[in-house]
Amino acid sequence: MSRVIVCDVNETPLQIGALAPAFNAAFGDDRVVQERFNSVLLYSEVATLAGPYDEFVHIGAAALDMTAAAHGVTLAGEARTRILQGMLSLPPHPDVPDGLRVMRDAGLRLVTLTNSAPAAVERQLAHAGLSAFFERVFSVDAVRKFKPAAEVYQSVADSLALPPDRLRMVAAHGWDITGALRVGYAAAFVARPGKVLYPLGPRPDIIAPNFLEAARQIIAVEVAPG
Repeated sequence: MSRVIVCDVNETPLQIGALAPAFNAAFGDDRVVQERFNSVLLYSEVATLAGPYDEFVHIGAAALDMTAAAHGVTLAGEARTRILQGMLSLPPHPDVPDGLRVMRDAGLRLVTLTNSAPAAVERQLAHAGLSAFFERVFSVDAVRKFKPAAEVYQSVADSLALPPDRLRMVAAHGWDITGALRVGYAAAFVARPGKVLYPLGPRPDIIAPNFLEAARQIIAVEVAPG
């Protein structure tokens, strides 16, 4: 039986870099888009370890304000809103629709797992034109802890009534791959530019330079010939 494919959302199929023009306008440096997203990830982990839990979008707003303060920038209401709302309307990477299509056409089951709250991820996927590829949308909101907490990955396995080793995580984040592998998932790492695996973590059996190539390798492993 083929594994269920569990796709991360932000940065793996969706382009965070699409926010670069808004960050360039606000900060004079489009590289701040990644700095701010890294801060969102850091403080989501702080919320998991130290509490209290809050939705990813609220942590994202707090991280944006912290980034602005660190750069000595006062964000006007419109500029702040443009960035925050932009997270809900990210385009897919060009390789993603074809990658999802070939996996779906090969008979693989596709679901998502993201730090975003359910309403936010459904809006993201709908705007990107990807909703129809996924049979279910999973969010950390179910366990009120953020990835890479073990409970997050286990909750998806429990919801699907499958053991963790019957799931495969697909992500462009080394921390997400490590979290999934530690629980017992298989994994496929999408090595987008600037993305690397955690050297002290377990290595996935699939490492690909883009989403479409990851999909092709997944099919080769998961779909029995004939």
